Amino acid sequence: MGNNDRVMNRWIVVIGAIAIQLCLGAIYAWSVFTPKLADPTGIYAFTVKQTQWVFSLGLLTFASVMIIAGRLQGKITPRALASLGGVVLGLGYILGGFFGNTFAAQMVCIGLLGGAGIGLAYVVPIAVGVKWFPDKKGLITGLAVAGFGFGALIWVKSAGAWFDLLGRLDFFGLGGVQSVFMLYGAIFLVIVLLGSTVMINPPEGWLPEGYTPPDTSGAAASQNGAVAFETGEMLKTPQFYLTFLTFFLSAMAGLMVIGCIKLFGIDALSSAGIDGAIASAIAGTAMGWYAIFNGLGRIIWGTVSDSIGRRLSIFLMCLFQAVIMFLFYKLGGTSAGLIAGACIIGFNFGGNFALFAAITADYFGNTTVGKNYGWIFLSYGLAGIAGPQIGGFFKDAAISSGAGVDAWIKPFMIAAIGCLIGAVITLINRPPKKV
Repeated sequence: MGNNDRVMNRWIVVIGAIAIQLCLGAIYAWSVFTPKLADPTGIYAFTVKQTQWVFSLGLLTFASVMIIAGRLQGKITPRALASLGGVVLGLGYILGGFFGNTFAAQMVCIGLLGGAGIGLAYVVPIAVGVKWFPDKKGLITGLAVAGFGFGALIWVKSAGAWFDLLGRLDFFGLGGVQSVFMLYGAIFLVIVLLGSTVMINPPEGWLPEGYTPPDTSGAAASQNGAVAFETGEMLKTPQFYLTFLTFFLSAMAGLMVIGCIKLFGIDALSSAGIDGAIASAIAGTAMGWYAIFNGLGRIIWGTVSDSIGRRLSIFLMCLFQAVIMFLFYKLGGTSAGLIAGACIIGFNFGGNFALFAAITADYFGNTTVGKNYGWIFLSYGLAGIAGPQIGGFFKDAAISSGAGVDAWIKPFMIAAIGCLIGAVITLINRPPKKV
């Protein structure tokens, strides 16, 4: 098809992608629910570790279902796949509202169904976006997933108001957490379905105006995504496993902080003599700033990587994250330090989603990124267990022993060392060459 033939404005795809991702990012707002769920005097009385298990299961299901979604892309349209994800996500939260008064019910509704809905829809904007923007892969993967980070801010900041309002209205006779689940589920269902309407691949042979496809011969083809690796071929390369491990280690730090930042902030600020209610409010603000910088990191790291390369960008991101994780325990003792640390960790964590999607396209092909990225992304699901569970383990142990805020030193050090290892791995990981 010629470039002059009339096609949809490709930036409309970006708008639809961001709308979808705003809803999928709700899983990152989980920390706003954990104080209510873990309140021993409340109606749920979960342990901290139980609250983290709901979060971890959601992340693992999200990542695992992405592999299934990658395979479905060749069988159903992107629009249908994204719509299916929206329906499953919305129903998961709605059912969590009606039946999520127990730990087991929340595991099934929010963890399994909610995570599955995210996994089905998540890869669609990335795969469709890369096809519309072969000339701006870093930028477009950053924009396509930026909504995921910014979405967390919306759901975090609005949850407090909804807790109060729906509680006063006795919304369907549900507790505050469940009533918000149900409301959010209905919102997710509608918005994802709307965003899905523009998830359409470009016509066969279409190219952006003025864009010249990269060299498809020799070594250059192995570094710009011009050569496509099928999944079986990708899984036989050492580059896949090195990239997988780096993503796991880098994501583990950010996911640990997402799962515990409210609890850590309250502990750290309270130990510094700040009133508990004020500490809780400041920790909530830190969560909001984390979400903002999470979204910004996706766009900025993606854009930077188009200029300096994906490998150098991932190395720098992992290195910066290691440094701030080493410092975060001390920084958390002041309001400014907690917020600044949250911003930097969120910024670097957000970069993962632009950089690893783009490097998957670089290393294993633009046209196969939809089916291949799910396998890389499985590392994120495993990190979603490791990070929050490590944090939850040390926090619960501290509650039992009375260790207080010192409980957070060990998990943050573990995360920092992991990020350093990821930075070193990135230095030795080179683009594969297809034989």
